[in-house]
Amino acid sequence: MNSANGAAVVVGVDGSEPALRAVRLAAAEAARRHRPLRVVHGFIWPLLRVPVAAPTGGPAGGGLRHQAEELVAAAVAEAERAAPGIRVSGEIIDGEAAAVLLGESPTATVIVLGDRGLGGFATLVVGSVAIQVAAYADCPVLVARGAPRATGPVVVGVDGSALSRAAVEFAVEEAALRGTRLHAVHAYTHPHSGGPGDMQPLVYEENQLRGEEDRILAESLTGVAERYPEVPVTREVVHGRPVAVLTEASRTAQLVVVGGQGRGELSGLLLGSVSQGVLHHADCPAVVVRAAD
Repeated sequence: MNSANGAAVVVGVDGSEPALRAVRLAAAEAARRHRPLRVVHGFIWPLLRVPVAAPTGGPAGGGLRHQAEELVAAAVAEAERAAPGIRVSGEIIDGEAAAVLLGESPTATVIVLGDRGLGGFATLVVGSVAIQVAAYADCPVLVARGAPRATGPVVVGVDGSALSRAAVEFAVEEAALRGTRLHAVHAYTHPHSGGPGDMQPLVYEENQLRGEEDRILAESLTGVAERYPEVPVTREVVHGRPVAVLTEASRTAQLVVVGGQGRGELSGLLLGSVSQGVLHHADCPAVVVRAAD
C-alpha cells in the first residue's frame, strides 16, 4: 500500500451514476485523509482510431474529446460540492479504463470506483473494470457498493493470512479516521477452516475447533490495540461461509474490508472467491486490500 505524503485519492469516472456515487465517496475519503482528490477518465477512443475532435462544420462543443472533458468537469464539481475545501484535479488519459487506473495505483493512496459502469458491462453486479483493478492494483481499491452510512463499524474479514493482516491494517486506520469501532470477523466451516495444520487436516471436536479459530482471529489482531488505542475492537468468530457472514455484517457497517485472496480453496482464483463475493453482495462500500508482492 502506498502511504507517501501527498499521495492522492484517485477516482475513476465514466459519466455513469455509479461513478458519481464513487466521486462522492472518494471526496469524503480525501477529506478524512487530508489528501488531494484526482479524478481520472480513461479515454479509449484514440486507441481504436476513432476520430475524437469535433467534426468540421458540426456544432460547437461537439466531439468525443469534448464530451470527456465535460464529464470530468462535472465529476470535479460533484466532488467539490460533496467535500468543500479539498483539492480536486481532473485528467483525461488515453487508454482503456482498467489499464489507466492500474497505472495510477503505484502512487495512489486508494482508488475509488463505482460498482458498475457504462457500456457492455453495465448489466453485471460489479463491473469488469472494478474487478480487474481490485485484482491488480498496487493500492487498496474502494468500490461504491450498497448504502453509504455515517454510523456503524468498519468490518474486516480475517482468515489468518498475510492478506487479511494487510486488510486489518487498512481497516483499523479507517476506523480511526471515521471515529468508529473495528469489528473483526472470522468465519469458518467444519471440520477445519484452512488455518494452521492445513497439510494434516484433523477432525476437531467442536470446542477444540472453536478454540483454534479464536486463536487465528486473536493473532491477526496482535498489536492493533497498542497502535490504535482510541479504536474499540470487537471480535466475532462465526461458523459459516465467509461471503455470507461478511455480507450480513455489511448490512449495518460503514465499510467492509477484505484481502485480495485468502487461504485454502479460495486462494487459487484471480481475486479470490471471498473478495469477489463481497464486492458483488456487500450492502455498504467495500475495500479490497492486496498485500505487497
